[in-house]
Amino acid sequence: MDITGLLIALLIGAIAGFLAGQIVKGHGFGVLGNMVVGIVGALVFSFLFGSFNLLNSPLLNQIAGATIGAVILLFVIRVFKKLT
Repeated sequence: MDITGLLIALLIGAIAGFLAGQIVKGHGFGVLGNMVVGIVGALVFSFLFGSFNLLNSPLLNQIAGATIGAVILLFVIRVFKKLT
């Protein structure tokens, strides 16, 4: 992966993490935390569902899939926090 790909992955992660934080209220982690949640969310989504190809733009598909995965991740984090 070159530097451009890395920057795009970080940007997608930041956007997805921010959107997931807005969807799941009360789970904002700051810019760096949102990037991590978005990137891990993209991995979760990819593992559970494969690729997301409903939109016309590959970039929007990646953002949407990463956001859905990040929402799932935040939901799981919320459940585990309630158990402890």
